Amino acid sequence: MNGERPDAEEAEEIVRKARRKQAAQKHPQRSALYGLGMFGLVGWSVAVPVVLGVALGVWIDGHVQSHRSWTLILLLAGAALGCLNAWYWVQREGGDE
Repeated sequence: MNGERPDAEEAEEIVRKARRKQAAQKHPQRSALYGLGMFGLVGWSVAVPVVLGVALGVWIDGHVQSHRSWTLILLLAGAALGCLNAWYWVQREGGDE
């Protein structure tokens, strides 16, 4: 283009490239590492409440005499909390698509 005005064909190519760049900026491509990271985040968001619930339940069962199994109750509560937590993260990260 050595300083001259572009002809119609060059102008169309410039406009096409600019539109493609704008579209790419609006919808960035996510890599496989992003997917693995999200997979790990969802896994940990479920695993941590379950493990904490089981640990607390074992401690309560060892220190308090009861006909209820606090380990089982808190395992289920941790699983429910973990699933809600995972659902929140998936909705938050996937909501822009």
